[in-house]
Amino acid sequence: MSSTTEQQSSSLDTIKLIASLALIVAAIGVFYYFATWQGEPVSIFFRVLALLIIAGAGVALAFTTANGKRLLGFLKDSRLEVRKMVWPTRAETIQTTMMVMIIVLILSIFLWLVDMLLGWGIKSLIGN
Repeated sequence: MSSTTEQQSSSLDTIKLIASLALIVAAIGVFYYFATWQGEPVSIFFRVLALLIIAGAGVALAFTTANGKRLLGFLKDSRLEVRKMVWPTRAETIQTTMMVMIIVLILSIFLWLVDMLLGWGIKSLIGN
């Protein structure tokens, strides 16, 4: 009994996902199809509004599936974890950035000197 219900739910989810994809593709099609209506250009505002409404309906339909519900749960948990993070202060960020820039500068000068030294050594060995 349980496997039959699960299989029906799975096939219903597949149908929902296909319908969701069809709505998103239709939204893009409507956006380009109505670039002109009866020979007159249509305002981009209305085309984008129609695109957002139809695509939003497709996304909302996708979120009603089992995978969509799991994704929503994951997004909520992720947001909760981000709120728990301790972000650095502006001063810490600036200090860290400056340290990285200084280290990159020192390493680039060091590697430039090593490159010049190796180039000089190779030239002296070759005899040019």
